[in-house]
Amino acid sequence: MMLHVRNSKFLGSLIMLFFIEKISHLRSQWNERSLTEEDFHHLCRRQKIIVQEMPLRVSGFYYCVLGKHYIAIDSKLKRHKKLFVMFHEFAHYLMHAPNTNETANFHGIGKKTRMEAEADAFALCALIPKTWIQNRTTQELIEDEGFLPKIVGERREIYEMYKV
Repeated sequence: MMLHVRNSKFLGSLIMLFFIEKISHLRSQWNERSLTEEDFHHLCRRQKIIVQEMPLRVSGFYYCVLGKHYIAIDSKLKRHKKLFVMFHEFAHYLMHAPNTNETANFHGIGKKTRMEAEADAFALCALIPKTWIQNRTTQELIEDEGFLPKIVGERREIYEMYKV
């Protein structure tokens, strides 16, 4: 059993290194500072992703139709949740082999797959950079930045596991 756990962590680390290489080409300061809604829209413009904000029954989703890429975001979301969903959906575009086939990824629908966990990790690092995790307490991130304890806890787990 221990061998399986080690292999899973090793495989996860390799996947994370691959994604970090891909992310570095964005020149976005991902995981260096807390990214904003303006950063999200700038990245989408550079990647030619059409962003649509409207009332939805889900938080958001990424889809590709006829070679065009779209991200839909629920316009009713509060600030931190909205930012998280924006970067989560952008991660699906970036990390999960965008193609020209008809594709859709919905945030928060169904079981948490490997791709959903990867998109969550990308979004958490976009919102809570490595230096904040290294230099600030959980309580400071909750009180000063307004993050939910669960979000800060998940971000700390990513840091502990991958040192990202």
